[in-house]
Amino acid sequence: MNQKYIFLWALLVTLLFFNLGIFFGYMLESSRVDKINEFYVQSDMDLLDQRIQSDAFDIINLNCENAINANNIFADKIFEDAKKIQRFEDANKFNQDIIFQHKRFDLLRTLFWMNSIKIKEKCNASYHNVVYFYKYNGPSIDQKARQGVFSRVLEELKQDKGNSIMLIPIAGDNNLTSVDLLMKTYGINDFPTILIDEKIKIDKLESKEEIEKFLK
Repeated sequence: MNQKYIFLWALLVTLLFFNLGIFFGYMLESSRVDKINEFYVQSDMDLLDQRIQSDAFDIINLNCENAINANNIFADKIFEDAKKIQRFEDANKFNQDIIFQHKRFDLLRTLFWMNSIKIKEKCNASYHNVVYFYKYNGPSIDQKARQGVFSRVLEELKQDKGNSIMLIPIAGDNNLTSVDLLMKTYGINDFPTILIDEKIKIDKLESKEEIEKFLK
């Protein structure tokens, strides 16, 4: 009898700690989603402000220097938020809401890209749009390895070039109609691929010098 009681007690303790582990894991994951939501709300407000500013070019003459500076600030925010979100996603175990939020960020970055094109054309700005299309859902081993290289090189490039480039990462396989249409327009058929200034495509990369030669 004593052995049975000991066994039952051990089983109950094990189940208790197991359930507590799941509970705290879920709570931690929910906090990650809440943090991503905070990123999105703030970024969404910033982009709305930029879109109003961009649309105003069609009505009045806005100060191009201010518009470019605002675009640079938002580009830096996208770069920093992307690194934070990646850390959240790497730790994602339970909550699929993070995947949904990733789609929202892809749309946000796509809007930012369109805005950057318009400001560049209207203001004859000298910065370069560097759009990084990658596979988000179930990349192959080869794609994971290549995307790891692309991400590292692009991060080095952004740190070196600063505001002279607009680095815009976008998942190309999230079934977003607007993203699919743009990829078709620019001939993006494989991941990972870098699109520079809506003209130059790079699908093989080892060092940042391979990109820098197109940023003259």
